[in-house]
Amino acid sequence: MTLDFTASTKELIDNLKGICANYGLGNDGNEFKIITQVFLYKFMNDKFGYEVKELDPKLKNSANWEQDVAKYSDKEYEKLILRMSPDSAKLKREHFLSYLHNRQNESEYAKLFDDTLRDIAIFNNEIFSVKTEEGTKVTLFDELSTYITGSSKKRDDFCKALINQLVNFSFEKIFSQKFDFFSTIFEYLIKDYNKDGGGKYAEYYTPHAVAKIMASILVDKKVSNVTCYDPAAGSGTLLMNLAHAIGEDRCTIYSQDISQKSSSMLRLNLILNNLVHSIQNIIQGNTLLTPYHKNGEKLATFDYIVSNPPFKLDFSDWRNDLDTKQNHDRFFAGIPNIPKKDVDKMSIYLLFIQHIMFSLSNKGKAAIVVPTGFITAQSGIEKKIRERLVEKKMLRGVVSMPSNIFATTGTNVSVLFLDKANTKGDIVLMDASKLGTTVKEGKNQKTWLSAEEEELIVKTFNEHKAVEDFTVVVSYEQIKEKNYSLSAGQYFDVKIEYVDITPEEFEAKMNSYKSNLDTLFSESRELEKEIKKQLAGLKYES
Repeated sequence: MTLDFTASTKELIDNLKGICANYGLGNDGNEFKIITQVFLYKFMNDKFGYEVKELDPKLKNSANWEQDVAKYSDKEYEKLILRMSPDSAKLKREHFLSYLHNRQNESEYAKLFDDTLRDIAIFNNEIFSVKTEEGTKVTLFDELSTYITGSSKKRDDFCKALINQLVNFSFEKIFSQKFDFFSTIFEYLIKDYNKDGGGKYAEYYTPHAVAKIMASILVDKKVSNVTCYDPAAGSGTLLMNLAHAIGEDRCTIYSQDISQKSSSMLRLNLILNNLVHSIQNIIQGNTLLTPYHKNGEKLATFDYIVSNPPFKLDFSDWRNDLDTKQNHDRFFAGIPNIPKKDVDKMSIYLLFIQHIMFSLSNKGKAAIVVPTGFITAQSGIEKKIRERLVEKKMLRGVVSMPSNIFATTGTNVSVLFLDKANTKGDIVLMDASKLGTTVKEGKNQKTWLSAEEEELIVKTFNEHKAVEDFTVVVSYEQIKEKNYSLSAGQYFDVKIEYVDITPEEFEAKMNSYKSNLDTLFSESRELEKEIKKQLAGLKYES
């Protein structure tokens, strides 16, 4: 049945994209806003109906709950709204999808459509708005018809087409589904709009397998009432997997990301995954320059931090603004200098690692995607960070991932695991680079990990198993002896094969080698003579 729900939901998304294409918005920059916001409006409408039926048994088997609820007195309706979950969107009766559907013959339909969405956003502003670092609220919906160029009739027809597509579909049967269903739908919904390439602040998408492994290693026991943070959240894949591993009702999400599109994606992700209570903690802004989350004057600390920060980025415009006395402790290992050329290759990820270390609570844990070169670099900021991790005894381990685990980047990646409670050592270094199956995805090669391989990585790491050519378990002292290298391969035992042999057999083998060499040397001397003879016979001809 889940497969049927998945297929029908994907079909709805495809049909909405088809409408956009028919009106000249296929692959347009505004298509993302239209698709996601219309999808969200439908989701909220059906979620409202689902909850209303749970609250009022008389509506349980209603053929048209919207029509039945419309008959409530104003007082009855107000009471109903008050009883609803605080995480649900509150809708006026004129917000219902059926209301819009039944008024298609009215003039200025596009205005009615836009006004309805805008009013829903205003009505739910406190719950569903994303904040900027300056405190400005980014509301839930835009005026979508304005993205259509042309006559008012064209805009009217566009909005009618969207509504007619929505009215033939129902989310109601899928609200009982779990994380895996909604994560699949979310990935499909944004797949054309979340690329790990292009643009100054491109969205970096973390493969679901990597996100799942990170969460499963971080959350190896039951916890509750904990805080989770991502300082470069993107679409929120890492945070959603982490929240699911902990339990959506046992954690609160915090995030910051400079991209407006990423913040919108994350908000959508939170709504789909029953984490609406955390939307107020989504901040659009520059984490490194103006970190938002604070306790008084000090930066806030968190119990769990996950991040796949951008590796290389030109931040020369504000690099010097970071180099202040106030940031001395946060960026203890230093701030990358501005190069004379290839400015876009500034190692911004090194700042995010330091920020995360600074943002961990006393017993905090973190998982950070880093370029694999970070774990062995013998100088610079990279080395200083690894030294601090060892000195402060806050390292849990490293998993080096297969190449091409990220389809659109050739950079080999590892996952760095931190644990401020791991003071005794027992650090797991894993080389998982040989796992996975390589397949072609578009123009790129991508490595897929099977469910069994994911489980192998998680189980081996969490059980602190040493497996030949796969994992080693080392101490802080051993890491110091290896010049702070975090590469598992540098700790693997060198294999020397010994073969039992008698003195007589050894003598026979050596005599055989000598005989073969004598033959080869003799042949070489004869060849040398022949070459000299041929050279002597050569004459110059004019």
